[in-house]
Amino acid sequence: MTVESPCRNICSLDADQRFCTACLRTLDEIARWGTMTDAERNAVLDRIAALPG
Repeated sequence: MTVESPCRNICSLDADQRFCTACLRTLDEIARWGTMTDAERNAVLDRIAALPG
């Protein structure tokens, strides 16, 4: 089973903080998503879920 991307197709990059304000992934996470394991993807989703707000 493949973990789906949190991408919302509304790319809005915060260049100073180096993350997408729509999906909340870092630029590194976005670039690596296609080669990440499901465990790595789930770790990204867990990090996003733990963010305030």
